[in-house]
Amino acid sequence: MDDLPLSIDRDVPRPLSVQVADELRAAATAGRLRGGERLPSSRALAARLGVSRTVVTAAYDQLHAEGWISGRHGSGTYLTAAPASAPEPVAVNALSDTTDDLLDLAPGSPCVAAIDRAAWRRAWRAASDRMPSARKDRGGEPDYLAVIAEHLLRHRGLTPGTDSVVLATSGTSSAVGELAHAVLRPGDTVAVEDPGYLRAVGAFQAAGIDVLPIPLDDKGIRVDRIPADARVVYCTPAHQFPLGARMPAARRVELIDFARRTGALIIEDDYDGELRYDSAPLPLLASLDPDRVIHLGTTSKILSTTLGVGWLVASRAIADAVLAHRESTGTCPAPAGQLVFAELAGHGDLARHLRRLRREMPPRRALVVDTLRHHGLEVAGDHAGSHVLVPLESAAIEAAAIGHARDRGVRLDGLARHHADRPHTFGAPIGYATLPSAELRAAITIAAECLAAASSGRFSQSWQ
Repeated sequence: MDDLPLSIDRDVPRPLSVQVADELRAAATAGRLRGGERLPSSRALAARLGVSRTVVTAAYDQLHAEGWISGRHGSGTYLTAAPASAPEPVAVNALSDTTDDLLDLAPGSPCVAAIDRAAWRRAWRAASDRMPSARKDRGGEPDYLAVIAEHLLRHRGLTPGTDSVVLATSGTSSAVGELAHAVLRPGDTVAVEDPGYLRAVGAFQAAGIDVLPIPLDDKGIRVDRIPADARVVYCTPAHQFPLGARMPAARRVELIDFARRTGALIIEDDYDGELRYDSAPLPLLASLDPDRVIHLGTTSKILSTTLGVGWLVASRAIADAVLAHRESTGTCPAPAGQLVFAELAGHGDLARHLRRLRREMPPRRALVVDTLRHHGLEVAGDHAGSHVLVPLESAAIEAAAIGHARDRGVRLDGLARHHADRPHTFGAPIGYATLPSAELRAAITIAAECLAAASSGRFSQSWQ
């Protein structure tokens, strides 16, 4: 890359970011760059070309959206072997998977710093001592399923019904995809929160399911806006993603009544339900009606994405349909993560870890909230999970804050990209679990300054 000729011309009307993307694309097409080659960081390439990092980052985002480059966690950005055949435009505030030196405040990542490394190693060693399996158990490892049943009872207050079945999954998005293929038919309608979790939306759409975005209020999904012919309602009632609201008891009852009246199913994505600090959690939807509710959980928010496992609780008929789908496709959750999680739980390390998280998260949240409010910003979201929300008035303000935070070394997320329909709600969901405490303090200070400046109009004109 150091010898690769790249040129930009400031005298032509084309934006510099477009020129940088064109030069890299042309180098790949001509064979001067080969699949698998590592690209320089945005900072290094910007210094070499004499442009701002924003220019290079925008070029990388466009190439990533087109399939020319990909990110490898902790390693860097690499040219892919073959670009996607149908490039799609990328939004200004889309988060790329490229790895750089930005301080990441995007939501959705766990607090891996709270993991007891000795307990983590012990669990992996104990799991590896088991004899290798000759056949797959498509429902999940028996020890794991027993641990999940106990975990749900102790930490979520869920006692599976007499006709309920617990299955292992490969995580929430994977479970949604399995349900879309096993339980629904192409053309069925699924009502989803908007803004909401777009990976679930993508899993539905990949199965040919019609996705209907439903607006939210401060109590969660608007039940009065869900059509009677919706086959499924997908929601995150414990801590709505990404707005952070908790669905109150009355709205939960309203949603259950809708499902009973219309025959719809409810998929309850309890992605971070264990992370509650101020009060006892409300009853799960699955506790209110185990026949109509499919409950999903994951280990990726309470421990690590390394395990790659979650769980599903549903009626026997739905569980049988999922198992039949797995049998016909030859798929099932990987056993390794299940065994490690079972070992952690069996020795009490999981319970100790959850207690540590509940001690660790409130001070982090308080730091973030205090800093944001000190800069005159509104903060929304329940006292739970690992992110809060700064509401913003417009897409322009959101884009300005994100762009200038990136210029100062901080990655911010924006609500615009979390809509399945035309964006109508704007803001910055801010995660506070991933960064070490010192870096979190520095990052949130920069983020607050950029959000406040953008909200006051100081950035809105320059960020175009």
